[in-house]
Amino acid sequence: MAYDRIIVVHARMDNRINYALNESKTQKLENGQLLQTAINCQLDTAFRDMLETKRRWDKEKRPIQGYHIIHSFSPGEVTAEQAHRLSVEMAERLLQGRFEAVVATHTDHGHIHAHIVFNSVSCVDGKMYRDDFKAYYGDIRGISNAISRENDLSVIEPKGSGKHYAEWQAEKNGKPTVRGLIRQDVDAALRDAFTLQSFFEVLQKRGYTIKRGANVRHTAVKPPGSDRFFRLDSLGDGYTEADIRDRLNRSRSEPETPEPKKEAPVYIPKGRYKVKRRSPAYGEKRKLSGLRRLYLRYLYLLSPPRPRRRPPPFTVRAEVRKLDQYKRQFTLLHKYRIDNESQLSMLADALQADIDSLVISRRELYRRQRRGEDVSAEIKEISLALRPIRRELKCCQQVADRIPQIQEHIRLDRQSAEQAERTQTKAKERRRDLWK
Repeated sequence: MAYDRIIVVHARMDNRINYALNESKTQKLENGQLLQTAINCQLDTAFRDMLETKRRWDKEKRPIQGYHIIHSFSPGEVTAEQAHRLSVEMAERLLQGRFEAVVATHTDHGHIHAHIVFNSVSCVDGKMYRDDFKAYYGDIRGISNAISRENDLSVIEPKGSGKHYAEWQAEKNGKPTVRGLIRQDVDAALRDAFTLQSFFEVLQKRGYTIKRGANVRHTAVKPPGSDRFFRLDSLGDGYTEADIRDRLNRSRSEPETPEPKKEAPVYIPKGRYKVKRRSPAYGEKRKLSGLRRLYLRYLYLLSPPRPRRRPPPFTVRAEVRKLDQYKRQFTLLHKYRIDNESQLSMLADALQADIDSLVISRRELYRRQRRGEDVSAEIKEISLALRPIRRELKCCQQVADRIPQIQEHIRLDRQSAEQAERTQTKAKERRRDLWK
């Protein structure tokens, strides 16, 4: 059985290659040859060959420099020679002769594993290697399983349907996902529905678009503000159309179990305290205004201190995934007391001027370093100083881009609140009319 892990290399491709080709981590064959193979390049010049390919196609400054696959085998299932042969075969099938790569098999752990390090730019046509979840499940794992079957090795069979990488990463970090938000709305619609037709009507009232019928193979829903449909059977167990119908049937046939009554909290009388007013000498608390007030309102909307009776619109709830970004942006606004877009633009210009000044200073240090002077400490100091300034400049640009979206989301929430209040008022009037 082979297990594969892929790592995206953003910097220091030479370190990855040197680690893979470390002679102390592999064993020599009887003829003295190491378990190392180069594809479309030479072992001793692999890094330079990959760098030359990037320069030839003018892609040396791309953020992704290469990829590193760790191809592991179960203990005792294969020998080192077999593992290396199968790993080279996997690299050749995966890359199809279009990318430079090195393959090295390590035997320094309890399980034999191979390292496949390959360039992100094709040496044939200059195209970038496509790395996404489909590539992993369809290419890397598919080829790995095919080779294992051909050589009578055990295979890892997937359980259930694979998730999109972004969704898997969000769930791993405890952040909400679009499918998770849809599941919440489906559960809420099931509580308000009696039949399958009324269930879809409730979803439509929530702003969803429904795609189903005789000519539709898979029932799908499109949440408000989204540009794509999501199949019900992709939401997980219990969310196919048949499962939803069964859940509705059970809710009609099984009596609802009453929730246990919560004990009333014990009242503890509080003493009377005099509130000391702050002296004007120490300054009064100023209310926030402008952009800071807008962001604070939006942060409250995304993460209220207590549960809300009325959930915010779907488009707003989907932004909870970016809550950490919005917090960083509000911190920046509050740090520099930015209340309008003019002040934000002035801050961005000032940060850019600081960056330009530091870059010019560092450029001069690089020239001195090429002349043989030891200025590495000064270069490192400037590089460390540049990082927080660049982060703040990027944050300024994000704030400028998000302002119209935040204003629109707050307007939608206010509109939803007014609609809910009108609905509640009409319900009260109907109940009043019934008692007349």
